[in-house]
Amino acid sequence: MSQATIIRRMGRRETHSSRAVLSIVTAAVLLAAVLWLALELMLSVTGHRALLISPVELMERTASLGTATLPSVLVAVGVVLAVVGVAYVLAAILPGTKPRHLIENSRSAVVVDREVLASAIARTARTTSRLAPEQVTASVGHRSVEVRVHPSSGVAVGESAVREAVDREIASYCLARKLKVNVAVASRGAVGI
Repeated sequence: MSQATIIRRMGRRETHSSRAVLSIVTAAVLLAAVLWLALELMLSVTGHRALLISPVELMERTASLGTATLPSVLVAVGVVLAVVGVAYVLAAILPGTKPRHLIENSRSAVVVDREVLASAIARTARTTSRLAPEQVTASVGHRSVEVRVHPSSGVAVGESAVREAVDREIASYCLARKLKVNVAVASRGAVGI
């Protein structure tokens, strides 16, 4: 296996969440149900009293569900099972991403948290626009960066200058996924900052 393949796998492992917990919980629940059914079957075969419900009684009750007088309960159980099924399908299909980004590096997998990126980008925007720390905020998403600038009253902030500075800053990080930059300068200035 080549070093590039190993680095790519390590990067994916650090940026995508595992399905191990969901798999383990599902397996544990199914195993408990199967063991309980096996225990009930063994108790029934040996002639002992059932722990919760005998297999014969369980089959009879299951068969009589179609003629039950409480169809609303059946509908509710069906809806819950459908929602759980959809949740499992979505968990299997959708990528479970962590709030992290990869930095391109040929020697190792370098991962940076989105909050760290947002802090650095906000600092760059704040320095460029010469504002106080509380007047500039940034948030980094999976594919985009949102920078919000709230200038003081009477102070003009050039949106294009902030965008260029943020673009340069992001380009210097060499992120594996390119981020789209959105800069929003408030039209009304803050008083007393």
